[in-house]
Amino acid sequence: MINSLELSFVSRKYILKESRVNIYVGNLSRDVSEADLREAFKAFGEIQSCNIIKDKFTGESRGFGFVEMPNKAEAEKAISGMNGKELKGRTINVNEARPRTDRPRGGGFGGRGGGRGGFGGGRRY
Repeated sequence: MINSLELSFVSRKYILKESRVNIYVGNLSRDVSEADLREAFKAFGEIQSCNIIKDKFTGESRGFGFVEMPNKAEAEKAISGMNGKELKGRTINVNEARPRTDRPRGGGFGGRGGGRGGFGGGRRY
């Protein structure tokens, strides 16, 4: 059984997590680094984390990233202040990130499977 002290701690932890805002930043130049992104957004408040999404094979930027801010009011100011601004020669798109949805992982062939595209059976001799 959870005592009241543990319950209040859990509640506060949940509230703190819910108040963080994850901001999507799109149309980034390939030259923008995480440090550049952090520098651009720090004028609006505290930055919890900053992450540019990279291609898993080449390691190059995929042209978008995320900035996480712990204060909702500061995050809203950052979104309105940075959306449409130019960063390293590109006009960036900034909005609140949507939560990730669970999508089925497809193999690119409609999920039919099999080495022969899933059509027919094995060879008949």
